[in-house]
Amino acid sequence: MTFGDVRVLPTLDEVSPSAWDALLAFGRTPFERHAFLHALEKSRSAAPGSGWTPQHLTLWRAGRLVAAAPAYLKEDSDGDFARDWDWASVAGRSGLAYYPKLCLTIPFTPVTGSRVLVAPGEDRARCVAALVDGARDLCARERIPTLQVLFPDESQARELEAAGLALRVSHQFHWQNEGYKTADDFLARFNSKRRHMLKRERGAAAEQGITIRTVRAPELDDTWARAAYALHRSTVDKLMWGRRWLNEDFYRRIFASMPEDLEVVAAEKDGRLVAGAFNVHSPTHLFGRYWGCFEEHPFLHFNVCLYHSIDECIRRGVQVFEGGAGGEHKLPRGFLPEVTWSAHASLDRRLDKAMRDFLHQETPERRRSIARFAAESPIFKRPEAAL
Repeated sequence: MTFGDVRVLPTLDEVSPSAWDALLAFGRTPFERHAFLHALEKSRSAAPGSGWTPQHLTLWRAGRLVAAAPAYLKEDSDGDFARDWDWASVAGRSGLAYYPKLCLTIPFTPVTGSRVLVAPGEDRARCVAALVDGARDLCARERIPTLQVLFPDESQARELEAAGLALRVSHQFHWQNEGYKTADDFLARFNSKRRHMLKRERGAAAEQGITIRTVRAPELDDTWARAAYALHRSTVDKLMWGRRWLNEDFYRRIFASMPEDLEVVAAEKDGRLVAGAFNVHSPTHLFGRYWGCFEEHPFLHFNVCLYHSIDECIRRGVQVFEGGAGGEHKLPRGFLPEVTWSAHASLDRRLDKAMRDFLHQETPERRRSIARFAAESPIFKRPEAAL
């Protein structure tokens, strides 16, 4: 008897929300929910026309869904945060195919979480191996040269490594709640010079007549969905490299289907919205996603995207605030480097070997960089009174 039947689904319409969400373990991120992924598809934000062809890997037994991995076929690396353009370039110069690639990931979402979802009580190792085998079979059948799993947590990264994929290490900057009772408890971790800088930046909004608040369900409605999209668009349209990956229909869908997982940080002046951030939250984590502004004010970005949400995490007892990918500017403001993972394989033996040789050299250097960032963090400085 086989362990299960692997099926590739071209749309989440073929799985009920209850069956999919039954695979989500405690501590899951909202991005893995059927509602989030389905909104990406139905809004055509992550659909064939936008460069994301759903190829979801699912494992069934006796008609029951026991494991799944959201997966997409891609002809490029736009919006997946794989940071693999150098690999694709080297492969092209060597006459080797890199695209298309099969990505097990959440589109446009560089957030660590579950990439292989397994029903409670199931043998995780066997389920992961079955879906990785299914991914390899799909790649071989459709002549897809590259397979990657982006932003799995460390335990899943190790499972993927055991299934034959090569691991790549990177990092982001996350804020950690070390049991702070007030914002002053957190600020006390810095020396006086840094603390003065932070207080000056934090006080700028009030001096500008701007109030900042968090809007959560049940106040969130379609009006806020439209506002979140307008703020997002205001940012990407200002950037030469900006991309409108997410459209208004996506925001309206998730605000209607999963408002309990969402929030908007609203900065208001004289009764009008001047800036804001769209965030997602779980019981333990706050995820900063997109920000925008209709007016420019000094330090407004830091207050809307960082300081206000840090204070909210302290007030609500949230353990981790992930402010988004990249941003060394977060380090002097109390964020720490956190390892992120991806897993890779190529069906071309030459490219697969070259990739693994490269990772063998890259990984130690990246770990040294992460250690250096941690050592440079100002929050390890004792308060001045203790020096």
